[in-house]
Amino acid sequence: MSKKKDASGGNMMVTVAITAVPFLLRKVLATAWTKVVGKEPPIDLTDPKVTFAEAIGWAIVLAIIVESARFGITRPAAAKRRELPEAAESD
Repeated sequence: MSKKKDASGGNMMVTVAITAVPFLLRKVLATAWTKVVGKEPPIDLTDPKVTFAEAIGWAIVLAIIVESARFGITRPAAAKRRELPEAAESD
């Protein structure tokens, strides 16, 4: 029974991390984008000042960084979750 409680606590930590990390990464990336490019990231795509190249560049950078972070969070959590039933069966 304690194994289930441990697993649910781990699931909650993963959920919080998957929610918080992309939020924080967006803030950090927006700051870095502003310093490198000299303009705010293209958030409002209806703004006529936003070029296609800027929008695509921001989308690519954001997708690669955020999805890599999500992968780095969920992959070890999934591996650990796969190990839990085996440990419970051996007890």
